[in-house]
Amino acid sequence: MSNNIAGKVVVITGASSGLGEVTARHLAALGASLVLGARRKDNLDRIVSEITAAGGKAVAFATDVTVASDVNALVQGALDTFGRIDVLVNNAGLMAIAPIAQGRTDEWDRMIDINIKGVLYGIAAALPHMQTQESGHIINIASVAGLKVFAPGGTVYSGTKYAVRAITEGLRMEVGAKIRTTIISPGAVDSELKNGSSDEASSKAVKDFYQQAIPSDSVARAIAYAIEQPAEVEINEVVLRPTCQDF
Repeated sequence: MSNNIAGKVVVITGASSGLGEVTARHLAALGASLVLGARRKDNLDRIVSEITAAGGKAVAFATDVTVASDVNALVQGALDTFGRIDVLVNNAGLMAIAPIAQGRTDEWDRMIDINIKGVLYGIAAALPHMQTQESGHIINIASVAGLKVFAPGGTVYSGTKYAVRAITEGLRMEVGAKIRTTIISPGAVDSELKNGSSDEASSKAVKDFYQQAIPSDSVARAIAYAIEQPAEVEINEVVLRPTCQDF
């Protein structure tokens, strides 16, 4: 395969379901070596066994992206297994929708810890190795809610996704000519993200909104498109949503 994906070592967080799982399977089929992280190790082990049975290469590590040492261990696992890290996909995310007046500070903390700090921990773990290699690609999953505030209800979630876009753009400006960055901003895409709201009314509204969702392989293809470009071509941002989605 000469698709510029074959042989690359790709680390994916939040890989036990949804976008992470589908992206792992898609890239494995294109010849990438996958290093998968998530909290649900049983799911990861099943995905790895299925990828391997189909002739692909994959390993998995139990990873909570809110714990910096877990993310460091995931990246070290990639180095120990495959000797390098070519792509990091910061995919783990939480969307807890509720009116801000409800003051669900525990949910705000979780979204900040997963959506912002988890991305930063991934960058901190992978970037030094990419700088040593003088090559690499960091792909951060943001959201259309990082382009337009999703309110009422999604104010804090939008805040975290605006942060992901700002961090990724700043990283692009800092890392120079050898390391690529990409922001992927999906709209309603089928995944477990829609199940993150504990407020009953908000949860129902989110699930109604997601009836228009497109399959998660749409994001997997966008990620593959960014990776497969020649080294001198950087796809900085991809925004994708259902054709019928107005937000």
